[in-house]
Amino acid sequence: MIIGGLQKVSLSDFPGKIAAIVFTRGCNFRCPYCHNPELVDPEKYAPPLEEKAVLAFLRSRIGMIQGVVVSGGEPTLHDDLPPFLANLKTMGFHVKLDTNGSRPGMLETVLSQGCVDYVALDIKGPLSAYGRITRTSVDLAVIRQSTRLVIDSGLPHEMRTTYLASLLSESEMTEVAEMIRGCHAFFLQAFHATKLLDPALGREPAPDRAALERLLKAFRDRGIPAQVR
Repeated sequence: MIIGGLQKVSLSDFPGKIAAIVFTRGCNFRCPYCHNPELVDPEKYAPPLEEKAVLAFLRSRIGMIQGVVVSGGEPTLHDDLPPFLANLKTMGFHVKLDTNGSRPGMLETVLSQGCVDYVALDIKGPLSAYGRITRTSVDLAVIRQSTRLVIDSGLPHEMRTTYLASLLSESEMTEVAEMIRGCHAFFLQAFHATKLLDPALGREPAPDRAALERLLKAFRDRGIPAQVR
């Protein structure tokens, strides 16, 4: 796998676990608010980390951390993702996978092989907004399939959407709530202008609390546990 980064410890990225984060390089989406542009934009790529060295580091942390988050970029673009996750499981780690849902075949493979303990699925918006938000052509059927796979997996999981008023209306967020009925948890990620793939969004204000509360209610009214992150 092409590994673009490693965070040695995190207390917040894997619910209930002290974890390390492995970031894969490369993504097929171009969401303007992405906060990992060095993993998405080839012009910003840093030299990759050696996979053997990353695994050796994680092996040295057995007993000190409980889990490993595999994020990106988009991990499911890497065909050698299953054996990498299997290695982590062999070491005794709990494994969390972050994905944008664009490769349901790979997602189904790692779920069926028991390589993953927790899934976080990024929902960019209602299906009608995917092209606008990702700035790419998206096969909407694969997003539907991945959403269903995660909900039906029986695994602990979350879905999450980054909200900013210039890209998503409140009515579109209500469509998201309908789309993910049955999911275990939803995180409304309030946009903050930090490191961005599209620097033009740096002038975008964070959503106000009243708007966030209205959106949370839309999800909770549909039986989806929701909170702001």
